[in-house]
Amino acid sequence: MMTRRDVLLGSMLVGGAAMAQPGGKAEDTATRGDAFLGKHPIQPLPFDPKKLSGFSEKLLVSHHDNNYGGAVKNLNKVEAELSKVGPDTPGFTVAGLEAAKLKFTNSMILHEMYFGNLGGDGKAAAPQTERALVQAYGSRARWEELFRALGNALGGGSGWAILDWDFNLHGPRIYWAGDHTNAVAFGAPLLVMDMYEHAFAIDYGASAKDYIEAFFKNIQWAEVERRLGRAQKADAALRG
Repeated sequence: MMTRRDVLLGSMLVGGAAMAQPGGKAEDTATRGDAFLGKHPIQPLPFDPKKLSGFSEKLLVSHHDNNYGGAVKNLNKVEAELSKVGPDTPGFTVAGLEAAKLKFTNSMILHEMYFGNLGGDGKAAAPQTERALVQAYGSRARWEELFRALGNALGGGSGWAILDWDFNLHGPRIYWAGDHTNAVAFGAPLLVMDMYEHAFAIDYGASAKDYIEAFFKNIQWAEVERRLGRAQKADAALRG
């Protein structure tokens, strides 16, 4: 999610880093490698926002342009400011920039994965995903019950409900992510559900339950299956 607080944080940190340099300018000798390019593109929605069942075009476009797009723009600014960090940069400036980088990076990634796993008919998990969910939770129905429960638990606050491939446990697991800085240490998201109010308030007000119902009707299970296959291959390579 991109809140007003996040936008203000990004603006303050960018300004603070510039002030940390002599004369308020970047050093001419600043090193710019890949980590400092600040050129992350805003990816377009991978579906027609007019065609998702239970989601208005207004909600989806606002979510994409303002919340996701804001995170990408702020990440680019933070990376540019990190390129100016030097031996005399105050520690609080460095820490603030790194905290902002983590928040905006995770927001960018999770939003892209969230939009990427929408646009389907939500009818059935693909075979490989079905098998993995049954092995981990006994049945797909039990997994869905728990995933919905996490979403509803977050509905009165904020956060993400994520089905990750856990490389430590070698299987799919549900994880809570409150804020953009919480995540399982060694996992790959398979299915991401945004539970911040900006993801549903325009259409559903405070009714997280109705939003979750709409989310499940639009899951793109083929994309979840693709992510699962990639994660399982990576897991096998790591174990081999």
